[in-house]
Amino acid sequence: MQAAIVLPPNEGFAPGAVGAIGLLVHRLVRAGAAGVVVGAPMDTVPFPGVQFVSAPPGFGLSRTARYVAGVARVLRRLGPALIEVHNRPEVALGLARRFPGVPVVLWLNNDPQGMRRARSPAERTHLLARMARVVTASDWIRRRLLDGVAAPDRAPVVLPNCIDLPDLAAGPRDLAFVFAGRVVADKGVDSFVSACAAVLPRLPGWRASIIGADRFSPTSPETPFLRTLRPAAAAAGVAMLGYRPHGDVMAAMLRAAVVAVPSRWEEPFGLSALEALACGAALVCSPRGGLPEVAGDAALYADPDKPGELAAAMLRLAEDAGLRERLSAAGRARAVGFSAGRAAAALLALRQEILAGA
Repeated sequence: MQAAIVLPPNEGFAPGAVGAIGLLVHRLVRAGAAGVVVGAPMDTVPFPGVQFVSAPPGFGLSRTARYVAGVARVLRRLGPALIEVHNRPEVALGLARRFPGVPVVLWLNNDPQGMRRARSPAERTHLLARMARVVTASDWIRRRLLDGVAAPDRAPVVLPNCIDLPDLAAGPRDLAFVFAGRVVADKGVDSFVSACAAVLPRLPGWRASIIGADRFSPTSPETPFLRTLRPAAAAAGVAMLGYRPHGDVMAAMLRAAVVAVPSRWEEPFGLSALEALACGAALVCSPRGGLPEVAGDAALYADPDKPGELAAAMLRLAEDAGLRERLSAAGRARAVGFSAGRAAAALLALRQEILAGA
């Protein structure tokens, strides 16, 4: 067996319960970057057509140590030539200690400076030295990884997240603004509600909705932020639809005229923005983090913390059908460069290079 792909311990890998990393892994494997996916036990049936092996926790003083012990037990049985660990430096380092003869590759989908065992330049220097290679989902993440670090012997590789390009829906799009993602302050959903309150009264026939919850789970809790947001959304005429399976989210983006991704934090990549581009929606997003790498010139940009900027961009899109059509075409063309097939081919080439060097 060539590659074992290790998910984060809290990541689902089933059609009804999956996050961004699980979706990425599923797309890559289905597109040809084969491997056995290893993760924590689930209560649901995993994705069909992909080999998934659950790793019950082993012995350890911490949750991470128990997860590493459980994964190591599975990997000894599988005997992979290569181990790919997603988004958990401490898991990657633990497995590298246990399997000194097997190349371990760490994938970073988020800012490493917020991760255990990667916060300081010294920790990141050690991480780069121990890994066969570190893969980052964006150049923004790569720069954060190398911040304060001397040039490593093995430079990190940028392999952007990917997407399966959906078939575009026939007919006119719904006159709708859609926000899809985690309903938390960092994602700027409160700015989306404020913008809708300003523009919807000026746009007869238009509507707005929020798809998502605090977590990517049907059992996501009702947080204080959500309790505050609900009355504001109701007053603005914004429907809060709660958690929906990923297929429903994509279907909504395929119908919506405009998708907003107003993240106020430094978005490491921006998968929801890529999904909007692939679905042919006109995109308005913030200019932070890795979002400009994803959207390029195929979106309007608006700072969610500058009063009126998001509302002005949304109003401009609503009132200019020609602009929406141009952004739709540009976004779809840009999304082709992030196709799962291209990403899988790049990953296979990287695996071959690592194994040849090993």
